[in-house]
Amino acid sequence: MSNLSLAVRDSSTMLRRNLLHARRYPSLTLNLLLTPVMLLLLFVYVFGDAMSAGIGGGGDRSDYVSYLVPGLLLMTIGSTTIGTAVSVSNDMTEGIIARFRTMAIHRGSVLVGHVIGSVVQSIMSVVLVGAVGVAIGFRSTDATALEWLAAFGLLLLFTLALTWIAVGMGLISPNAEAASNNALPLIFLPLISSAFVPIDSMPGWFQPIAEYQPFTPAIETLRGLLLGTGIGHNGWLALGWCLALTALGYVWATSKFNSDPN
Repeated sequence: MSNLSLAVRDSSTMLRRNLLHARRYPSLTLNLLLTPVMLLLLFVYVFGDAMSAGIGGGGDRSDYVSYLVPGLLLMTIGSTTIGTAVSVSNDMTEGIIARFRTMAIHRGSVLVGHVIGSVVQSIMSVVLVGAVGVAIGFRSTDATALEWLAAFGLLLLFTLALTWIAVGMGLISPNAEAASNNALPLIFLPLISSAFVPIDSMPGWFQPIAEYQPFTPAIETLRGLLLGTGIGHNGWLALGWCLALTALGYVWATSKFNSDPN
């Protein structure tokens, strides 16, 4: 069997293992998923009229739903990947990785299984949050099939980037609690982005921080694709952030995994 065939076979096995773990212990995924859903319902039904007036929607809650949903989709990805950090940390501390290293399996398949499994779970979570958004009034009537495809590609690439970062966080964490805490920026960063309010409504000194962090360009690009708003330089920034974070997370995670003596 070739090295490539061995890697594909073992990665598929690890993927099935991680998906089975997620199915047997759904509480973690459910808890992480509830955060963006609850924020969506809270901001739409409690603050929706006031927020809509603030973004020029004339107090119509439906305008704020359209503004909010793209940001919450990206926040859902950040929330879901925290579970990946916890899962990786559990594997590293419970001894199963040491067992895998004594077996004739492709070394990188352990991480690849975690990454692909996390991407699958994140996309399923995005679909669920998107369905809730549609149920409460989100519509994207002007987006073409090509724009929908580009939006899905952006979500997939962003998921891959955050997943590799989460894997690295899990590898450096001594336990599951530390992994969860280390991955909190993946939930915190959307809160200081353009997910909930426009950048120009923020204090002047804070606007550059909110504008050029990873989530804001991706959110604005997703809004442009689905709602027809201007994308400008955000498309290139989003793509650059995704590629940079993917490369950083991959190098960080693989080097840490390969150097770990356990």
